[in-house]
Order: sequence, then structure tokens, then C-alpha cells
Amino acid sequence: MKYFSKGKRGKIYLDKGYAIKKSLPSRVRNEVKWLKLLNKYNIGPRLVSYGKNYFKYIFIKGDFIIDFISKNNKLIIKKVILDVLNQCRIMDKLKVNKKELHKPVKHIIIKRNKPYMIDFERCYITEKPKNVTQFCQFILSNNLKPLLIKKGFNINEKRLLKKLIKYKHNQDDESFKLILNSIN
Repeated sequence: MKYFSKGKRGKIYLDKGYAIKKSLPSRVRNEVKWLKLLNKYNIGPRLVSYGKNYFKYIFIKGDFIIDFISKNNKLIIKKVILDVLNQCRIMDKLKVNKKELHKPVKHIIIKRNKPYMIDFERCYITEKPKNVTQFCQFILSNNLKPLLIKKGFNINEKRLLKKLIKYKHNQDDESFKLILNSIN
């Protein structure tokens, strides 16, 4: 097992294709709880095992989302963005709020054109989850919007914001489809 990285609330080690995250027991308990649930929907890294102050999952070796977008074409990027939005929609339906999705520069890793969200330790249940709206804020941010425009996307901010407001008030499939149709 070798040291890989340090986050705000824990350390990550690598061991033969697996990552082991060590943190405080309360943080480990929370993240394991969410990974168990979200893995059923193919969200997050695949949980393998856990103990009091650690959990082990399949290591995802890929690119962080901005690096991935910088290296790829519009068609592949659009597929990944829609996949992330669909994962966000599933979490919204489950009433799970992930947090960090308004600036997920180190929370989404893409491997073989498949996005994986990581770092679920701050997840919580709420009647008003904001995963879709937060990720769309990221799309409209100065971090991402100029890069997407450079890649050929037509980002109509006013139109997307109107659809996000509708979705915020009524998180139904119809409102969500309008958001998906705005990504072009």
C-alpha cells in the first residue's frame, strides 16, 4: 500500500488497483452508507470493503472533468455531461444531496468516457436536493463555459437558467428533459 493523495478530510492510499481512504470513523460511516446506496445505481466508485476508519474501493484512473473536456471533442464531451446530469437526476430522485457539484473539478473523474463521481462523505438527505442545478451552475461557470464554447457548444445561459428555475420548483422528468435538451 502506498500513499496517493490527501484531501480535506482524509488520506488515500493505493494497493493493487484499489484505493483505500482513511478518515475519521464518522466520515467513513457516512461515505460508506452513501456508496452502498449509490453503487446500486452505478454511481460512484465500486465499494469493496470497509472498517472503522477506512474503506476500500476500485481505483478510478482517469482524467478530472476539465482535463477530459480539454482533450476531447464535442460529441464525447456531450455524452459525458449528459451522463453526469443523469447521475445527478438519480440522486435528486433519491433525495440525496452530494454537495460540491457546483465546482466538481476534483469530484468527477472520467475513465473510458464514463464519468465517476467521487467523495460522498458530505452527502445528506433533503427534500430539496440540488445536484442537477449545482452541476448546471458548474456548466455556466467561468471554469467551464468558455471551454465548452471553444469546443463548439452553444450555451444559452438565460434559457438554461429559466429551465433550472422550473426544475428547482418542480423536480419532475419533464423539467429535467428540458435541461438535457439545452446541452448542445
